[in-house]
Amino acid sequence: MDSQSNRKRFVDRHLDPASRLGEVLFGLIMVLTVTLTAGASVAEGETKERQLLWAAIGCNIAWGIIDAVMYIMNCLTERSRQVRLARMIQDSASPEAAVAIVRTELEPEFEALAPRGDREAFYGSIAKSAAEMPLARTRVARDDVLGGVACFWLVFISCLPASLPFLIFRDSHFALRVSNFLLIGLLFFIGQKWAQYAQTNRWVSGLAMVLLALALVGVAILLGG
Repeated sequence: MDSQSNRKRFVDRHLDPASRLGEVLFGLIMVLTVTLTAGASVAEGETKERQLLWAAIGCNIAWGIIDAVMYIMNCLTERSRQVRLARMIQDSASPEAAVAIVRTELEPEFEALAPRGDREAFYGSIAKSAAEMPLARTRVARDDVLGGVACFWLVFISCLPASLPFLIFRDSHFALRVSNFLLIGLLFFIGQKWAQYAQTNRWVSGLAMVLLALALVGVAILLGG
């Protein structure tokens, strides 16, 4: 129980709720695409269920690694953007020009959240802090790597429910149907969880998530994914 709690805290610490749901959704879509495609292409015989099993697991391991690397790259890009902004502020001609740089960067996100006077005070505080900020080279941080590991973990575990039927049932066609049914059920569950953050109807969100995911799977299969 403590081990499961520690894993949950690890993921929660490094990924926000939307990112966690997005990673699981990505993994489910990938494995559903692979099982549907592989089910129509692998050879008939005793090894078919094993081929489908390894296709599903191998796909999510590969895409888990890719997603982890992309997460780290996004972290580096975001920190580089912050450093560039600080450099622009430090090179600005006046405090007013520095505030204008911050305003241009942040105004679209904060315009609806606070009155203009409060926003201007906030921008001024940021400009003052950035003016004193030491400019260092952007490097990969420990938290970046841990966040990447969390991404890999979520993408990988999303394939496990789809893999179990191939270990339990000898009939590969039946195992494939059970696997796809489980994946669709998980997509519906993810949609319901998403509704908690989007403040929408849980049942509508769950159904919409299933339809959206199936549409994306269809696009991937049609385009050779």
